[in-house]
Amino acid sequence: MSDSLERLYQAVIAAKDLDPATSRTARLFQRGPSKMAKKLAEEAIEVVIDAVNGKSDAVVRESADLLYNLTVLWASAGVKPEDVWREMERREDLLGIAEKLPKAVKSPKTAPTKPLPKAAAGPAVRRRIVALEGRSLRKR
Repeated sequence: MSDSLERLYQAVIAAKDLDPATSRTARLFQRGPSKMAKKLAEEAIEVVIDAVNGKSDAVVRESADLLYNLTVLWASAGVKPEDVWREMERREDLLGIAEKLPKAVKSPKTAPTKPLPKAAAGPAVRRRIVALEGRSLRKR
C-alpha cells in the first residue's frame, strides 16, 4: 500500500504546476489549502455515510477519493508519505499498530501517566482521554 500512496504522491507533485483548466490537482493547488481541506472533509463524510449505509462498493470509491485529497493536502503542507509512515511506526512501538496515540504522549521512550506541564505540552490544545463505552460525550 505504501508504494501506491508513494506513486500517488509523486503524481500529485508532478501535476501541481500543470494547467488548472485541465488538471484537478493543479486547480486544487491554485485554490489553496483551505479548498484542499474542504474537499478532504467532503470525501471523509461521503466515506462515513456510505459505510453507515452498508455500501461497501461506494466506500471503496470514496476512500480512493479521500486518499487522493489527503495526498494533495500532504503535498501542499510539505508532508511526505514516509513522514506519516515514520509516525505510524513510532505509534506502533508505543501502543501497537491499531491504537491512536493520546495527545499527551510525546516520546517513544516514555508514556506519561499524568498530563505534561503546559510548557512541555507546547501550543497544542490538550484533550482529556475518555472511555466511550455506553456514555454520551459532552464537548468542552
